[in-house]
Amino acid sequence: MSKRGMLIVLSGPSGAGKGTLCSQLLKRRPELVLSVSVTTRPPRPGEVNGVSYYFTDEENFKKMVEKGEFLEWAKVYNNYYGTPKKFVEEHLKQGKDVILEIDIQGARQVKENCPDAIFIFILPPDIEELKNRIIKRGSESKESFDLRVKSAEEELKAMYDYDYAVVNDVLEEAVKKLESIIVAERCKVVRNKELLQLVCKEGCKL
Repeated sequence: MSKRGMLIVLSGPSGAGKGTLCSQLLKRRPELVLSVSVTTRPPRPGEVNGVSYYFTDEENFKKMVEKGEFLEWAKVYNNYYGTPKKFVEEHLKQGKDVILEIDIQGARQVKENCPDAIFIFILPPDIEELKNRIIKRGSESKESFDLRVKSAEEELKAMYDYDYAVVNDVLEEAVKKLESIIVAERCKVVRNKELLQLVCKEGCKL
């Protein structure tokens, strides 16, 4: 019996380790589908077009916005990011669980359009560790670094709008928590009505 997949939104401040968590989660749960975002940000060392992001220019991005091709989009740290709507919808219809690794602005848009999505906020252990992680990237200017740290302090306040919060301190433990959340959500009665109805027969209507 086919059922619609779950939309899982991961977001949090820059430096929280969202990308690393997603990578490890996908290794443990290969059935999950990661939606690759479109961005006008220049590639960082090691990033691959179509795998890390779909890299494009601002003109083309704005054309995609006009055509309604994004589930959500936002301008973050002077660059545009967006989630391709068609890709997400096709996989959800196939019963696959899709992960969106997006910023807080984008998550708010998704919540308006897809209130049944699962929203998970990723936090660093503390601000100092967040600063260290951004520095280790080696891709940020002093201006960009200061902007990301300042924004992070404000973005942390947004976690109260999420369903779950996971502190990314010990990577292995954080990944296990994400797995646990996904497994628990898959077991919710509201997501399994047809299957449970077959078990109950006519004795208990759901």
